[in-house]
Amino acid sequence: MVIAWTNDLNTGIDVIDKQHRRIVDYINNLEIAHTNQDKLIIGQVLDDLVDYTLSHFAFEESLQEEADYKFCKPHKKVHELFVRRVNEYVERFKLGDDVTAEIHKLLSNWLINHIKRDDADYVSAVKANMIGIIAEKEKKQNAGWFKRFFKPSAPI
Repeated sequence: MVIAWTNDLNTGIDVIDKQHRRIVDYINNLEIAHTNQDKLIIGQVLDDLVDYTLSHFAFEESLQEEADYKFCKPHKKVHELFVRRVNEYVERFKLGDDVTAEIHKLLSNWLINHIKRDDADYVSAVKANMIGIIAEKEKKQNAGWFKRFFKPSAPI
């Protein structure tokens, strides 16, 4: 069964939501490849999914660290355990086991629960940090413009 993106999966952080949607696309592509019984495509989708998810996790964790999110380390541990579990399925697949239905179910359930629970928890800290960064940049830009516009005159 394919995953339909619903508004309750949005975190409100655009870049994270786009990445989550891309992961959903990979999971849905896995289901399509499984339906078509295309082992070559299944293997490629699994590789792409794992690579993309690892980069997403690293990005998400960097946002949390930058925001001083208090549960950053436990969140990272959740990611690590998940990656280990997925890699076990990938290894089984490479050995010839048909794990596609199992891994699809795992990925679908885990992602939705993770977004709604674990990711929802860090959103306020990351958003506050992003707002602070934007405000600081605007302050610097405005100060730069103000200084250039109101340069002190050269003495006569």
